[in-house]
Order: sequence, then structure tokens, then C-alpha cells
Amino acid sequence: MARQGSARTKAAAAKSGGWADSFRTLVYALLIALVIRTFLFEPFNIPSGSMIPTLLVGDYLFVSKFSYGYSRYSFPWYHPPFKGRILGSLPHRGDVAVFRLPGDPSIDYIKRIVGLPGDTIQVRRGQLYINGKEVPRTRDGTYTATGEGPPMRLRRYLETLPGGVTHPILKSTSSGYQNNTPVFHVPPGYVFGMGDNRDNSEDSRFMGGPPGVGYIPVANLVGRAELIFFSIRATYPWWEFWEWPVEIRWGRLFTWVH
Repeated sequence: MARQGSARTKAAAAKSGGWADSFRTLVYALLIALVIRTFLFEPFNIPSGSMIPTLLVGDYLFVSKFSYGYSRYSFPWYHPPFKGRILGSLPHRGDVAVFRLPGDPSIDYIKRIVGLPGDTIQVRRGQLYINGKEVPRTRDGTYTATGEGPPMRLRRYLETLPGGVTHPILKSTSSGYQNNTPVFHVPPGYVFGMGDNRDNSEDSRFMGGPPGVGYIPVANLVGRAELIFFSIRATYPWWEFWEWPVEIRWGRLFTWVH
């Protein structure tokens, strides 16, 4: 009887130890995931078409949190009460960056950084000017944008920013406020962002609170878009699992953001 009791005790201890080990493993995994998300990479998804053709609705991407240093907005759920950035650095012109909307920091936006502190930015007849110089672009065919409304056939250009970054933009018109703006003087501590879908983007050309963006405080930068790890069209209900293989944009998986 003593041996049976001892065996049962050892079995209970082993079972208890197994549960404890599993719990510790789970806690460690959660802590590692939290550290990675806070200090290294955070996943984001693209809900709108303001960055097409670079980013499409339904793209899921990793953003590097360390690219510009860390601010109070680097923490996913808790915003510690400090100002500025730790280990901070400015974006490079042409970076695709995620930031907290200045007028409502609970909202994440993503735009291409075209203006740095001290720059002047203007759009005249649909053409971008930085520091008084026309930003060169070349025609690169057409692009058919699809979404909630009817398909739109847009002009595609390759634009080369000062510093050498070349990226695609889309244009449908050269009229309207977004294509004929005043001269913007980017203040110290701020950057200027624009969408690649130039005529369908609420960005720094629109000042004031939501939906306007205005100048973007460097402290509001979350990180730089790096890698598209998943992309889906989502044109069918999620439960139609037989459509999943054709819904996934296989050619966009694990592609770098430029």
C-alpha cells in the first residue's frame, strides 16, 4: 500500500510539474511576443487604397519598430508619459512609414515620407515640387484600380525623389486642391507624408484634424513598413473556404515594401 501511495504521489507531482512547465512556457512565449511587437516588429494590415499600387487593401505587413527609435506610441497598449524619442532618427525620404494620426493618436496611418524638417513642399497641376524643384517622373503605363466602386483606369508614373528613391504613383487628374496646393514649410520635428495614390489620399496636404493629416510629428512615427507577409482580396465571405486559394494574392507574399 505504501508503494502504491508513493507511486500516486509521484504521478500527481509529475502531472503538477507538467502543468507548471506548460504554463511557464506559455508565459515565456507571450513575453517574447510582447518584446518583439514592442521593440522589433509589429504587424499591420492595409484597410484603404491610398497607397496603391505599392500597398493594396488586404495586405498584411511587418513594420520595424526600431527604424526611427521609440516614442510613447511604440508601446501597443500603454503609452508611458514621456515626450520625444529614445534612440531616435529621422526617416529617409521615400520611406513608407506607419504613424499615429496627429489629430487622433488612436488611429494608425501609413504614407510615404516625401518631406523632411526644413523642406518646402508644393503640388502644382498634379506635379510634386520639393524645395522649389520639380520631382522628376516618367510615364509607366496604366493601372486599373478595383475596390468598392467601379474599376478606375489611372495613369501610372515612376517618381524619383531627391536622394534617389524611385517609386510608383497613380494619377487620375491634375485639378482640385490636392493637385494645386500652397507651399508647405515643414517645421522642425515634423515630416510630410503623401499617399502613392495621389488623387485618393488624405495626407499631409490636408491640414487640421481628422480626416486631415497635416504635418506629422516625428514623435508619432511608429515604424517603417518592411515586408508584406500575407495578402488577400477578401471578395468572398470568410466561410466560403473553397474560395480561399484564389483569394490569396500569392505573388505578394513575402515581398519587400519599396
